[in-house]
Amino acid sequence: MTPADAGAIGLLEDFLKPLGFACHRLQFEEVTNLYARIGTQGPNFCFAGHTDVVPPGDAKLWKHDPFSATIEGGTLYGRGAVDMKSAVACFAAAAAHYLGQGKPFGSISLLITGDEEGPTNANGTKRVLGWLKDQGESISHCVVGEPTSTAATGDVLKIGRRGTMNSKLVVTGVQGHTAYPHQANNPIPAMAALVSRLAGWKLDEGTDHFDQSNIAFTTLDVGNPASNVIPAEVRASFNIRFNDRHKSAELVAHIQSEIVRIEKEFGVQVAFTHNVSGEPFLTQPGPFTQLLSDVTTAVTGRAPVLSTTGGTSDARYIKDYCPVVELGLPGGTMHKANECVPIAEIETLTALYERILAAYFANPPV
Repeated sequence: MTPADAGAIGLLEDFLKPLGFACHRLQFEEVTNLYARIGTQGPNFCFAGHTDVVPPGDAKLWKHDPFSATIEGGTLYGRGAVDMKSAVACFAAAAAHYLGQGKPFGSISLLITGDEEGPTNANGTKRVLGWLKDQGESISHCVVGEPTSTAATGDVLKIGRRGTMNSKLVVTGVQGHTAYPHQANNPIPAMAALVSRLAGWKLDEGTDHFDQSNIAFTTLDVGNPASNVIPAEVRASFNIRFNDRHKSAELVAHIQSEIVRIEKEFGVQVAFTHNVSGEPFLTQPGPFTQLLSDVTTAVTGRAPVLSTTGGTSDARYIKDYCPVVELGLPGGTMHKANECVPIAEIETLTALYERILAAYFANPPV
């Protein structure tokens, strides 16, 4: 569990080094990361993912020990089986199979972090990418192995993600007795008006590749145990998921303008803080996405859907360095008790990654 490595990176190194990969273990604070590369020429095709996992929750809800990697009835059970230790294993196995055929290639790399599931991601992929830049290392194209599929492996390719911003509001008035409201300034009506304005804000109708942007309030708290006291402050939290029609700075400016109106109208003070987890991005459909789509169709017998739905991933950092697409296992059980995946899906993903390598180096997309 983030940030503990518990030997995962070492296990991967032990598999990759005999294949000829140059492995760089990158320790940033408590987090262990790995960048491994074989080959010195371009193009450099990169597999990216993470070995850390979320906590298992109540162990009593699990059929098996969450960290036992139990196979039962052709299905692998364990925390990380879907998100996303299995995909990391598929990366390594696919590379081994491809290299064993002696076919030509430029370079194959793996960028693996131990800080994807943590609250800040401060010492993971973002810092590894900075290290790569400092080393003069470049990546040509990247596949992230997040569990982006739905019913079966390869039925969805994630070609982008909406941006996300978490925000907090604190409206401060003047505390007083409910029998003498004129001697107080109740912040609750002001917050109610602000919440109403923001919640009713229709950001857009969506785009060709993205769902419409949305704002969702997640908390509204006063914490006042007394029925005869007008409180001094009220707090609220909300999240905005926004598509590529917006930038976070523009959203912040609109919120601040609404806050100014509320402060003037109600005579209160409003504190606003926010954290942008990622800006929206889109890998435009083109030669790279077509290659992945064609290979996926050939391996699975069905054409994948190009999607931008879901939350955030480390692809939001990688997109600043090269075109990136997410392709992994079906994610229905990720972060749940009894996280599991059929072995057949792992085998399909391994075959898919191997065929992607073959197609990529046979005709590298421009």
